[in-house]
Parts: sequence; structure tokens; C-alpha cells
Amino acid sequence: MIVLLASQSPRRRELLAQVGFGVRVRPADVDETPTSADPERAAREIAERKAAVASARQESDDCVFGLAADTVVWTDEGRMLGKPGDAAGAADMLTALSGCWHRVTTAFTLFGESLLRTEHVTTSVRFAELSDCMIEQYIGSGEPFDKAGGYGIQGRAAAFVPEIRGSYANVVGLPVAEVCMAAADLRLLDRMPWVAP
Repeated sequence: MIVLLASQSPRRRELLAQVGFGVRVRPADVDETPTSADPERAAREIAERKAAVASARQESDDCVFGLAADTVVWTDEGRMLGKPGDAAGAADMLTALSGCWHRVTTAFTLFGESLLRTEHVTTSVRFAELSDCMIEQYIGSGEPFDKAGGYGIQGRAAAFVPEIRGSYANVVGLPVAEVCMAAADLRLLDRMPWVAP
């Protein structure tokens, strides 16, 4: 059972593989600049942009459906934190998250020959207080630079997160349970992906 993934994210690919999907990667190169100040709406719009590009050039193949997604990390004040461009940007983000709750929203769009459904999942995440030394060492690991919010909960930043409320997989980059349930609801799956054909 193969899903067409419109993303280069290794974390999304791993999450889909974990529940039994084969994954064919076909990244959609789109402008990921938010056009909405609302983080959840911004994530949905970008996921739909990616899906529209990927579905327009979808070739006939054995994929059961296509999937595009976008993750937005945001503070209680509504500040959206993208991927840091440099060490200073990463330090600014980690400082903003230190000792606070924040939210992670991942929107996903299922598509075939057209866009089928867009949903989003939001998880609340609490960061411990981070010292300047901790932030500097984490940035030195190189982990922050390809991740929204400047951290990866599945990596070294797990040491910073004493509590979450909601989907852990969502914070990693894809709420895989909700993706499976939405695909099943749309009758894109006649069985869950881990069931042998």
C-alpha cells in the first residue's frame, strides 16, 4: 500500500512507514510564506498549496492516495516560528519557547486527481527552562536548522519537553493516526496499511 508524499521530510516518511505504508516521495516546491495570521489556517493553506501542485503533476501509478502536509509552531501570542535560517534565529526561537507552553499545528491534505480533504491537528507542548549554555549546545548539534520552531522532539530536544497535550506524532511532523482515519473515512483504504495484501 503506497502513499505519494508531497514532502521531502524524512520524519513524515518514517512515520508513514512505521504504520505500514510504502512511501513514494514527490516533493511539491511551493512558496511556504503564510498568507494568514492565524497559524492553523496558515498551515492548512500551505498544505493545500503543496497538494495542488503535486496532484496537478500526478502520474498514473499504484499509489492509493497523495498526502501533503505543513507544520507550524506558534506561541500563545500567535507568533509563528518557521525554520531558523541561522544560529541567531535558532537562539531567538528557543529563547521564546524556554519555560513556556507553545503549540504545534500540522495540517494535512489528502489528494487524488483533486484535493479531497484537509484537516489539522494541534498539540500543546511545554518546554523546560533552558539556560544559555543549553541553547548554545543544542544549536551546535545542528538539529534546529531544518525544523519548524528550531527543534525536533524526536531528537536531542526530547530533553527539553517534560509535557505534551495531544498527539506526539503531530509534533514530530505528521499526525499519522488522523491521516489513517481520514483516509479510511474517505474510503481510500479498504484496510489499515499494516494488514498484508
